[in-house]
Amino acid sequence: MIDILNIVAALLSIALGAFGLLAPRYTAGVLDLRTGDTTMGLSELRASAGGMFVVVGLACLWLGTPWAYAMLGFVYLGAGLGRAASLVLDKPPFPKAHLYFAFEAVLAAWLLIANL
Repeated sequence: MIDILNIVAALLSIALGAFGLLAPRYTAGVLDLRTGDTTMGLSELRASAGGMFVVVGLACLWLGTPWAYAMLGFVYLGAGLGRAASLVLDKPPFPKAHLYFAFEAVLAAWLLIANL
């Protein structure tokens, strides 16, 4: 069961990352981000919300080790930490940011507890 849930987490990461990588304007809209006079925001979405999650998810599937899946958990832990800071400091809209935080926290907890 752990292996199946690990694979699901990796595939979900790849799928969501693919949106950031291949459709950054769509991703910007979903995340309530605005693109400006420069394309640097699109570049950042492709990198941090896209390519990073695609490659880490693929690495998990390729390596298939608990440590690989734990590293994906650490990635989600970092995302959750940043989101938690934003919830406190920026007061983003409820419930959207809170749901994203819950998603990141659940994946981080699962991947770390199950694989360390």
